[in-house]
Amino acid sequence: MENANEKFAKRLRASMEKAGYEPKPAVLEREFNLRYWGKPMTLHGVRRWLLGESMPNQDKLETLAEWLIVTPQHLRFGEEIGKRIDKRRARWEEAIGYREREAFEAFINLPAPQRKIVKEVIFAFAQVAATVTPKVITKTKV
Repeated sequence: MENANEKFAKRLRASMEKAGYEPKPAVLEREFNLRYWGKPMTLHGVRRWLLGESMPNQDKLETLAEWLIVTPQHLRFGEEIGKRIDKRRARWEEAIGYREREAFEAFINLPAPQRKIVKEVIFAFAQVAATVTPKVITKTKV
């Protein structure tokens, strides 16, 4: 399984190719150092980025993103987590009507001790609901 650095390296190489650059350390070193105003990166340093051995810090990541015309979030995290978050958010938007929103607002406005009690009641109902299987009612003809 790939770790975060390896996933970053894969996204960096793909972004370089998409932008029309060969994903080679010499190309990355030259193009990055032309745009970055801090201490220049070495060939070895950018090679480690491309191989997934390390990941740049935030200011360097922002320079890479601006150069490659991608978001820093895309380089660092990819699109997968954003899609999962959007899917979960959409589920909430579709499943909750105004009455539920009013209930959530009322819950949020409760003092912490009362919120704790309400949460315990909800979790108790959820646990019971998860263990009870619905009974199938069959009609018999007379």
